[in-house]
Amino acid sequence: MDNQKTHILVCDDEVDVREMLQEYLGKRGFKVSAASGGEQLRDILSVSAVDVMIMDINMPKEDGLSILRSLRPENTTPIIMLTAAGDVIDRVIGLEMGADDYLGKPVDLRELEARIKAILRREAIKGTTATDNAGESRTAFGSFTLDKDAAKLLAADGSEVPLTAMEYSLLKVFSENKGRVLNRDQLLEQAHDRSWDPFDRSIDIRISRLRRKLESNPEKPEIIRTVRGIGYVYDPK
Repeated sequence: MDNQKTHILVCDDEVDVREMLQEYLGKRGFKVSAASGGEQLRDILSVSAVDVMIMDINMPKEDGLSILRSLRPENTTPIIMLTAAGDVIDRVIGLEMGADDYLGKPVDLRELEARIKAILRREAIKGTTATDNAGESRTAFGSFTLDKDAAKLLAADGSEVPLTAMEYSLLKVFSENKGRVLNRDQLLEQAHDRSWDPFDRSIDIRISRLRRKLESNPEKPEIIRTVRGIGYVYDPK
């Protein structure tokens, strides 16, 4: 994607953080808007199309998690949450609520840029009409259907189930690896463009979110099953 056409919305109550991100990302060709809180963020969203949101969790009036909760699932714009260093609980909650990624403060600007580009690549994949290796454009996940031509998950009645770009990427990876057990490292590399570490729960959390959408009983999954000690498998049989 051409950076000049990419609109990034930064939401942070700290003026110096907003200015730093605007300057850094602006120099790299991105269009950057800034909001000091939820009210300004919603004002911008009401008049402008946004490709990626960068949102601080710890804000005084309305925190980032509350804003995220109000946006999901209707708004599926990718969101990168900024969290206090080592604040695992906020990261877990943010991912469970539909955030696409997280980054600890103080922000490493080069890593942030890499995360943005990874999200844009996933969005580009979601927006293409490429089929999988078997030439199938549709894959059944229980009573649901992943339509890769339309980049949508459809319920049995034909209605669309909202998916974030990461959730779509995960389903696409599973559809291309039917019956194959995939470990967390493989899932992150194929769906998230980065490697896994033992303390990274992002894949587990996103699988849990997908199960709540796909499984009749998420506590006893039958569509995307856990293979203890290894990872996950999608076995349509």
